Amino acid sequence: MATMTREETEALIQEVLEVYPEGARAERAKHLTANDQDVDKSSKCVTSNRKSLPGTMTIRGCAYAGSKGVVWGPIKDMIHISHGPVGCGQYSRAGRRNYYVGTTGVNTFGTMNFTSDFQEKDIVFGGDKKLTKLIEEVETLFPLNKGISVQSECPIGLIGDDIEAVSKKAAATLNKPVVPVRCEGFRGVSQSLGHHIANDAIRDHMLDKNTREGSPYDVAIIGDYNIGGDAWATRTILEEMGLNVVAQWSGDGTVEEMQNTPSVKLNLLHCYRSMNYISRHMEEKFGIPWMEYNFFGPTKIEESIRKIAAHFDETVQANAEKVIDKYKPLMQAIIDKYKPRLEGKKVMLYVGGLRPRHVIGAYEDLGMEVVGTGYEFGHNDDYDRTIKEMGNATLIYDDVTGYEFEEFVKKVKPDMIGSGIKEKYIFQKMGIPFRQMHSWDYSGPYHGYDGFAIFARDMDMTLNNPCWGKLKAPWKPSEESDAESAAA
Repeated sequence: MATMTREETEALIQEVLEVYPEGARAERAKHLTANDQDVDKSSKCVTSNRKSLPGTMTIRGCAYAGSKGVVWGPIKDMIHISHGPVGCGQYSRAGRRNYYVGTTGVNTFGTMNFTSDFQEKDIVFGGDKKLTKLIEEVETLFPLNKGISVQSECPIGLIGDDIEAVSKKAAATLNKPVVPVRCEGFRGVSQSLGHHIANDAIRDHMLDKNTREGSPYDVAIIGDYNIGGDAWATRTILEEMGLNVVAQWSGDGTVEEMQNTPSVKLNLLHCYRSMNYISRHMEEKFGIPWMEYNFFGPTKIEESIRKIAAHFDETVQANAEKVIDKYKPLMQAIIDKYKPRLEGKKVMLYVGGLRPRHVIGAYEDLGMEVVGTGYEFGHNDDYDRTIKEMGNATLIYDDVTGYEFEEFVKKVKPDMIGSGIKEKYIFQKMGIPFRQMHSWDYSGPYHGYDGFAIFARDMDMTLNNPCWGKLKAPWKPSEESDAESAAA
């Protein structure tokens, strides 16, 4: 299908909404829109950060996922205790490919699951004593840990365990940070509140320990979780510019790096949704400016390099141009190789964090077009940043339901979908090329100059794989699948 007009997009939205009862239809209509680049505020066209409707099969996560799975979990030299039943900790362990350097079980613990393993008796009698015992055992078994966080699961908030008192006493005994994080999964609308709660815990427990004297070129990478090595690719560019990366967190991050961050001259924010709170706090309390940057695809990389360099002196600015000149022919060679195979192909995205807007430029560098995008847990300031990146009249869908997403795909007929693990197998069974864009489908990095080469290769490998024309959706009659394959 060619790119739709505004009238066609709006008609499609109304068609998809028809299946809902009147109340649900009116509510979901607020979250679906045809993009309008002329509006100054996205709140005029799309609603976000609202509770999902019961029964609509939302793809969101919870506050615990936002805190433990995103913000705290990748801090590699801390032990992160999932305080509650075993399932949440096991599900959130090592799921996001937060690469790190270290020896697991000795001085790094990111892929290990520490849980208080709540049972019925703990619900009845409380878990404070069990948590105290667990912290003691952790310290005995893993003495090289640099701190502990207590990530509370749903039952903890329901029964009223005093994790603050336990953590305060343990911190005094161990002489290291023991951070209570009230991130029970039922809190708030989605994992987004978990990010905020985690940021507040960092503010209250980690940023008042700085004793480091800074230098003029010190920067910190904030909100990069090193998925497949993204933060390392970023760090390469910044150091070639002549900047000193004092800290990167939480991907491959350490307690010391977090504590040193108040000494830097600029905070570079990768994932706005998860870390804008702590960035704003450091600006207010320590006077550290912050800026978003986007290192997906050479066009956005060049823009961001120049924006970063503008915060520093002429030496860094000259180095920035040298970096751009160095990589330009390499990036052009990648584009020349893959653009003829990808040009004109259409992509629909539905992811969390920064990806629904940040990766658009990388697709465009390859001649591809993003014809629909949306956030699992975005706020309107995310959509404010998105509407200028998207073409007019393209689909925008907030907290899209499984039914809506599938119907949109059937009508828009994208050449490829970039979304999460929960959607992956539905669309693959439909014979639609798919990339799992939460964790780069077990590839990566996709960030930086190094990452763009891998990104382009993976998009080509996925989209032009001949297997898609051979697939038959198991719920379709054989002759219908054959006709669709022939048409493709």
